[in-house]
Order: sequence, then C-alpha cells, then structure tokens
Amino acid sequence: MAKYRMIRTNLWNNPIVEEEMMPEEKYFYLYLLTNPRTTQIGIYRITIKQIAFSLGFPIDSVKLLMDRFIYHYKLIRYNPETRELAIKNWGKENQLKGGKPVMDCITKELKEVNDISLIQYVSESIDRQEIRNLYESFCKSGNSFNKEECDENEEHACQGPECNESNEASLYLFTIRGEKEKQKEKEKQKENKKEKQQQKQQELSPNLENDPNREEQSKIENHVKLQKSKHVKDIVEFWDNNGFGVSNIHAKEQLLLWLDEQSFSQPKDVILKALEISCANNKRRLNYVVGILKNWKNSSLLTVEAIEAEERNERHVRSKQSTEATPAGRAIPSGFTLDITAGEDGY
Repeated sequence: MAKYRMIRTNLWNNPIVEEEMMPEEKYFYLYLLTNPRTTQIGIYRITIKQIAFSLGFPIDSVKLLMDRFIYHYKLIRYNPETRELAIKNWGKENQLKGGKPVMDCITKELKEVNDISLIQYVSESIDRQEIRNLYESFCKSGNSFNKEECDENEEHACQGPECNESNEASLYLFTIRGEKEKQKEKEKQKENKKEKQQQKQQELSPNLENDPNREEQSKIENHVKLQKSKHVKDIVEFWDNNGFGVSNIHAKEQLLLWLDEQSFSQPKDVILKALEISCANNKRRLNYVVGILKNWKNSSLLTVEAIEAEERNERHVRSKQSTEATPAGRAIPSGFTLDITAGEDGY
C-alpha cells in the first residue's frame, strides 16, 4: 500500500521557515516531514547515517542540522539511544483526520514508541481533541525520558545573536565544503588525466636521461637556436636600415614567420633576396615582399641560386627579343624571284 504525507501549504508562512531558515534547512525540514520512515504519529526511528545517505550530506553536517532544529528552532527532539525522532508540529503540518481506521493505526504506532516523553512532546501541538486524548493516554503509562532535563538542556543550549551567527556560519561552511569537495574531485580527475597523457608521451618518446647522445643533441639544439637568432637579427636590421618602417613591429613579425617555411632550403637568404628586390623596385611594403616569396614558392624556386638563375634566363630572353631586327616595308613572299628585265621583250 502506498504511503502519503500531506503537508499544509501554510508551512511556508511560518516565520521561522520563511525568514530564518536557509535553503539547506528548509530542505532538511521537508525531508523530516516526508521521508519514507515517517509514521502517522510524527515519531519514527531513523539514524544520522540514514539521513546523511538520503540527503547526500556529510554526517557532520547532519549532526549540525539536528542541533539547529533541536536547540535553536526547537522543532524536533531526538533520542540517540532509541534512535527515535519526534516532530513538534506534526499535528499542525500534517492533516490528522479521525475515524476508526486512523485511530487504530495511531494506537498501533504509539505502542511501538520506546521514549514516552516524545509522545507528550508531539501531543502538545495536536488540535483534534480525540487524537490528542489518545496520545495523552499513553503518556500516563510511563516516562522513559526526563522532560525537565530536556527543557533544561534547551535553555542552556547556545542562544543569542552570537550563537546564531556561529551556527549559520557553520552551516554555510558545510555547504561550501560540499562544493569544494566536488571541485577537488574534478581537479583530481584532470590531474590523473594529465599524468596519463604525460606517461603515454614518455613511452612514445626516447628517454633523454638515458640517451647517450643527449649531450650531442643539446649542442645541436643550442646551435640551431643561436643560428635562428642570428637570422632574425639580419632580417630585422635589413628591414630597419632600408626604409621598410622601424616601428612597424607587426609587419616584421609576419615576415619572420617565413623563417619557418620548410619549402625553402635557405629561408634567411631567400627573404633577404626578396627584400633587395623590393628596394630595387621601390616597393617597401610587407605584402609586396610576401608576394615575391609566394611566387617563388609556387614556381619551385626554393634557393637563391635557382632564383638568380631564373633572373638571368629572363634577362637573356628580354635581351634577345630587343636585338632582333624588324624588316622595313612589306615583306617579300618566299619563292619569289626578282627579274628586273621582265616585260622588256616585245618592245
């Protein structure tokens, strides 16, 4: 048979719930009123661990919430020996109806309560007289929990604004702690993933510490770095000294990217050659220099020697074309023989 717990909507009009409770506390209170272990009488057995597991809160956080509801809000009582929890306003927050089936169910559940003082505690907020009388009839049978002692503990419990601020700060800290734990878990997963990637990379790449050629490799790497630095210096000096624009840093950076162009066997010399041509044509612009480099690349002119050979070939072709004579007047058709005496016979 399905079990239902009907909560009155005026629960949210309660000043304690509406103005004092933080979101975590409202969630905790709703759980206490509606969890599967609740009974018809507002007294039921539950452990701190069970609450923590159901809500997903740390056990220390649940203990803190329990103290808040017992000593600050005074809305519940809990007997740690019998593991019984009683809700003070059960008769107000839930719709307790009369009738024989309901009264029989209440009687059966009241018989199972070990701490009789919890019955008296809940009965004080019940409005229906017949149900309240049934609760009080069980209170006369005995009292395993000293009510005066409990009231005294509540009076000596932490009260006042300083205590409220401390409790609220503690509750806030445990919620933040939960978020931090989730964040730490995510960071831990990222670190594990990063370590796996590094381990895989080490397996695929040679171990430099155990490599006998490590020192030689280091020398080669340093030499390459120094050589590239010198190449950069030569290109920048040519750029600055030949009117391309000393302050045009962005253009220089774009031009230096061509040092990494693997198509050219001697990138520095090719770049300087392009700069010289730009100066000769009085076209001191980055796009003009880059255009020359792209044309050489597309034409597979990848060395300075090949570029200069192509230039000599072009000059030779132009020179040959300029020296060829162009005949004056009309051209004489091939196969025609000039005879100056033609037409004189017969006269």
